[in-house]
Amino acid sequence: MKLTRRQMGATIAPALLKAQPAAGASQRPNIVMILSDDHTAEFTGCYGNPVIQTPNLDRFASQGMRMTSMFTAAPQCVPSRTGFLTGRSPVAVRMGRFTSPLPADVRTLPEYLREVGYYTGICRRTYHLDGAPMGKVSKPIYEKHGLQTFHRRVDYLDISPPGQTVKKVTEFLDRQPAGRPFFLWVNFNDPHHPWDTNAIPNPHDRARLPIPGYLPDLPGVREDLGRYYDEVARMDGEFQSVLDILEQRGLTEKSLVLFMGDNGAAIPHGKGTLYDPGLNVPCLVRWPQRIRPGVSRALASGEDVTPTLLEAAGLSVPHEMSGKSLLPVLTGQRESVRQHVFSARLTHGSRPFKEGTTTHTFDLSRMVRTQHHKLIYNCTPHMQYSPVDSYKERSWLEMAEEHYWGRLRPAFDRTYFGARPVLELYDLGNDPAELSNLAGRPELAQVERQLLEALQEKMILDWDFLPLPLAE
Repeated sequence: MKLTRRQMGATIAPALLKAQPAAGASQRPNIVMILSDDHTAEFTGCYGNPVIQTPNLDRFASQGMRMTSMFTAAPQCVPSRTGFLTGRSPVAVRMGRFTSPLPADVRTLPEYLREVGYYTGICRRTYHLDGAPMGKVSKPIYEKHGLQTFHRRVDYLDISPPGQTVKKVTEFLDRQPAGRPFFLWVNFNDPHHPWDTNAIPNPHDRARLPIPGYLPDLPGVREDLGRYYDEVARMDGEFQSVLDILEQRGLTEKSLVLFMGDNGAAIPHGKGTLYDPGLNVPCLVRWPQRIRPGVSRALASGEDVTPTLLEAAGLSVPHEMSGKSLLPVLTGQRESVRQHVFSARLTHGSRPFKEGTTTHTFDLSRMVRTQHHKLIYNCTPHMQYSPVDSYKERSWLEMAEEHYWGRLRPAFDRTYFGARPVLELYDLGNDPAELSNLAGRPELAQVERQLLEALQEKMILDWDFLPLPLAE
């Protein structure tokens, strides 16, 4: 009987792990993965932002590798984290619904690591991968079929409110068995929407904020960005608290620490969209003695996180994973490992039609990107655009009012309030704000075709449920 690619991967992966050299526990690094929530790379000092207060992240970046072209597998929390933890597309592992629990047959990074001796844990804000069994209908179904599985996948599992990071990280390390390496995934709340008005004692000066090219300079935009900046700064302090614990316990030199955002900021053109502000997140990696300080512009995907960390632990990448190990890039052996990155926009929230058919609740689209061009394939172009989470904030309400009175720049009008096309194509060098759609231009026909073919292959290999962009 001929096996499918997925069946072959499921059959071969355990054998690959068992075939690894029996490296001693002391040779494997401790691994700490830290995620901020809704954090676009440009809102970090070490990524060139001149006013945002992120001194701890900036110092950490100088001690390791800063990746400038990391793009998440989706612009939303659940499917993006699926990519991080499985090395696969959220489409391929059936995580297209925001409230889905990760299927029990899909193995995760901590499970692979636990097989070779790692003590594993997840702490702080919800990790988003056990579904949302709320209500009198869904909850009994989850219980009947045992759909929540993470209590079996890791040794330590915690969901706790803000202010508990030091306590929970300390608790996890106190429970770590002697002589065993550990994997800990720490999740932060900040800078997720809604944004507080008093996040830090010395708020950012709204008048000094650089306004991104994809947003109009309006008072509401400045105020919303200011509150967002303040939450990023608060998160920066929480991040340092984790590093301090590692230092106090003498673990810094023995630990690989990865910091990333889970997806982009919840602002127009950001979270929930396949534009760069929704996908391009900070990615900082420190591993003393193994990763030299520097900057890499290599394309990287959220699907690459698990393969990278598995290889760092001395394991091979299982066949079913579409992600690629970035370890050769991080250690200076190669400049890049991929030509394309891909991302998928899926449903958002638990009640997609509660507030009407707008894109802040439901949208279906796919993206392929190179260093120079991006193509977006919209399968629900009839949906009216509305930003995820922040659609009731001043920034969006003022943009809508300016549109109503005809005062918005034409590029903003087309992007946010015009008819949504099936295909979007952007020249990222000349149009980094992604405001000028070049799809259908004769001079870019070859580029468009190449990107469509790359996307077609990705969708086929992921068993994507959407219609393919090419009928050939």
